[in-house]
Amino acid sequence: MFLKSLDAPLIALALGLAALTSAEAQTRAAPETKAQVQLSFAPIVRETAPAVVNVYATRTERRQQNAYMEDFFRRYFGDGNGQGVPPGRQQSSLGSGVIVDPSGLVVTNNHVIENMTEVKVALADKREYEAQIVLRDSRTDLAVLKLKNASGLQVLPLGDSDALQVGDLVLAIGNPFGVGQTVTQGIVSALARTQVGISDYQFFIQTDAAINPGNSGGALIDMSGRLIGINTAIFSRSGGNVGIGFAIPSRMVRAVIDSARGGSRVVKRPWLGAQLQAVDGEIGTSLGLDRPTGVLVASVYENGPAAEAGIKRGDVITEVDGQQVDSPDAFGYRFTLKGVDGRTPITVLRGGKSVAVQVKLIPPPETRPRNPLQVRTRSPFTGSTLVNLSPAVADELQIDVSQDGVVVADLDETGVAARVGFQKGDLILAINDQKIAETKDIERLLQRGERYWEITINRRGRVFTTMLGG
Repeated sequence: MFLKSLDAPLIALALGLAALTSAEAQTRAAPETKAQVQLSFAPIVRETAPAVVNVYATRTERRQQNAYMEDFFRRYFGDGNGQGVPPGRQQSSLGSGVIVDPSGLVVTNNHVIENMTEVKVALADKREYEAQIVLRDSRTDLAVLKLKNASGLQVLPLGDSDALQVGDLVLAIGNPFGVGQTVTQGIVSALARTQVGISDYQFFIQTDAAINPGNSGGALIDMSGRLIGINTAIFSRSGGNVGIGFAIPSRMVRAVIDSARGGSRVVKRPWLGAQLQAVDGEIGTSLGLDRPTGVLVASVYENGPAAEAGIKRGDVITEVDGQQVDSPDAFGYRFTLKGVDGRTPITVLRGGKSVAVQVKLIPPPETRPRNPLQVRTRSPFTGSTLVNLSPAVADELQIDVSQDGVVVADLDETGVAARVGFQKGDLILAINDQKIAETKDIERLLQRGERYWEITINRRGRVFTTMLGG
């Protein structure tokens, strides 16, 4: 069994959904007569079809060839100006998207356009537009595109994913297996699914509406014809639909879209300034809880919003602005939705009593410059990008910020550093018995041309030392 992101070839056709009245949306009842059973979703599909689009992206990689072969192709197949030389390998990615703003904003999955350089969008009426990538957010697996010179666009309004209930009817729309836009119907199977392993913010809507490879970025729609989720992944043995699909809730989609509308190329997230841990049965018992609940505060950054609000190590966070949280994933989702302005109420259990605090909503700060060091000289770090650790860097890499140091921020997959086993997020504590506090410390060692490297690393709480040759 495996989780599979949903990519597939695109055919520029689209179906969609029509908006029902809000009063009808609030009426939940099983069919009682044959006539009710024979009711159709066709009006919903027909009226909102233009808002669901197909997205396809490409990237051309130049083939590595030796000089003799390049000269051969130019001489016999080219025109002397490089024309006719075999092009590089072309990669492509295909999926679906949803128009969410009349200005031409389209939301899709980040993995549909990840690492791609050219993106096009095809509408239901066969119009086709080039699209600019406005925002990529790998942590939510969402991306926002902007159609160039588009007009007369149908927009799919966002619904409230928090209003969903298990058992509600939903429609899924996308381009499964490249056969063209297809609509399927099902119910909400579960809410707030975590531990799915798709993105950093795991709080998914689960549905049994048939979704397959190619539905990535497609719409999950409620019976009001509103977007309540972006179809993102399936749980499958074979790669095809088995009735377990996951969608990113519209509340998170809205937060990403709002960042794009505000002109930001990144999603601005609030910073708590604390490390959180799931509360299992053993921890719950040690804290005197009658059942596992909430999220344990494992450590508090001394100058962060949590410390300022009075949150302490050992507190158990139970609510964010009145919404219950039972896992670090649930907390991350609820807290992120609050944005980076003002304060939000957080409820904690302390000594068996509930305590309400107000936490300031600010982005993680750059407490010191990153001073990136791209290592190209011969060493075990060749092919890596090293930066100084700060709350902002720690938040991006999802690591602890309890100490200063230098962290591996990026890796060339073909470089020496990746081959010897370094990973993004590794915190370099010491090299050859010398404490590493900033990238300049490593730069000085690189200039000395060390032959042997004894490197102490903190990898997500596990400290170890390795010996490597230069």
